[in-house]
Amino acid sequence: MASVLETVDVDVPVEDAYALWSQVERWPDFLPHVERVARIDDTTFHWWLRVAGADEGFTAELTEVRPGERIAWRTVEGVEHAGVVTFHHLDDGHSRVALQIEYEPEGFLQVLGALTNLDDVLAGYDLGRFKAEVEGI
Repeated sequence: MASVLETVDVDVPVEDAYALWSQVERWPDFLPHVERVARIDDTTFHWWLRVAGADEGFTAELTEVRPGERIAWRTVEGVEHAGVVTFHHLDDGHSRVALQIEYEPEGFLQVLGALTNLDDVLAGYDLGRFKAEVEGI
């Protein structure tokens, strides 16, 4: 099992960070590997990804939603993984966002990413893009 854990501090209140992250359909705006997200129902979404030149997809369901605190999910079809993003109040104008993803590496690229910590680097990059997006609102 591989695990990714990255955090980023953002210069917005925790409510603003949560509000952007909870709009799953907006993820392609700040996550370059997410092509599109389609809502299936209130808790289920289908994702289309472009990672290392390969198109992949998965269907994920939300397993826990606590507004302003955390969003957790797991896949029900496709690229298998589970994750949680948590939102932490630092002060009235600043918050910390933590992203944790766990997966079983399959195939050469996933194994390589897990062994070289490339997954952590990519997650950090994604959180940096999130920071730029949420602070620019």
